[in-house]
Amino acid sequence: MDKKTLSRDGTPLAYERTGQGPAIVLVSGAMSTAGTVRPLAAALSDRFDVLVYDRRGRGESGDTAPYAVEREVEDLAALIEVTGGEAALYGISSGGALVLHAAASGLPVRRAAVYEVPFAVGEGGAKERAEYTENLTEALAQGRRGDAVELFLRLTGLAEEMIQGARRSPMWPGMEAIAPSLAHDDAVMGDGRVHRDLLASITLPVLSVAGGASPPWLREAARAVADAVPGGAYRVLDGQTHIVDPQALAPVLAEFFGDSPPHT
Repeated sequence: MDKKTLSRDGTPLAYERTGQGPAIVLVSGAMSTAGTVRPLAAALSDRFDVLVYDRRGRGESGDTAPYAVEREVEDLAALIEVTGGEAALYGISSGGALVLHAAASGLPVRRAAVYEVPFAVGEGGAKERAEYTENLTEALAQGRRGDAVELFLRLTGLAEEMIQGARRSPMWPGMEAIAPSLAHDDAVMGDGRVHRDLLASITLPVLSVAGGASPPWLREAARAVADAVPGGAYRVLDGQTHIVDPQALAPVLAEFFGDSPPHT
């Protein structure tokens, strides 16, 4: 990426823009960089000015200790300023949780859309996330980046043989390189439950999307987000999973972020 801006705390943020029209900032999830949402940016660029960026601690962006969710909200403030002072936001998975924090913070955001924020919808899920946080914190403190990545992959439900296959793959060093950012996403998710008080304070329209072929609990979580936001709407994309096809998602986002009213 050939452009950088500085966040409030001086952290350099690498970004790129494509297209023309109303501005949208795309926010990636855990273990991902700008490259993850670049195909979606391409699919939206015929109608929108789309900005993708490496979140702090990843890719070509810097990082500044100590981490706080508020610093990542300030990152989005800096990127919105780059677009001209107002933008829509889209975030996938834990990146969606960051978008919800930003939407509640009073940033100049027109609308926000999120895809399958993995909030826990039962006591079992909350317990699992608490154990993950404890084990992740310990692994990163001891410099066991590979173990941290394994913990995350298990949390996502990836089978053990696939995890071990990933560990032997050429992409593993890159995954270990951004493993410390897993703590950032964990902080954004909080205790893993739906942030009902936070969501109730959001005054702008929010679209919460889930895949029809995703596990039921992810659809439940997406609906819970829509129900908790006063201006929330819920949409299911038939046949889609957590790895959503940009060509299936882009028309839904274009309608929501364009002049048409959101689905209800």
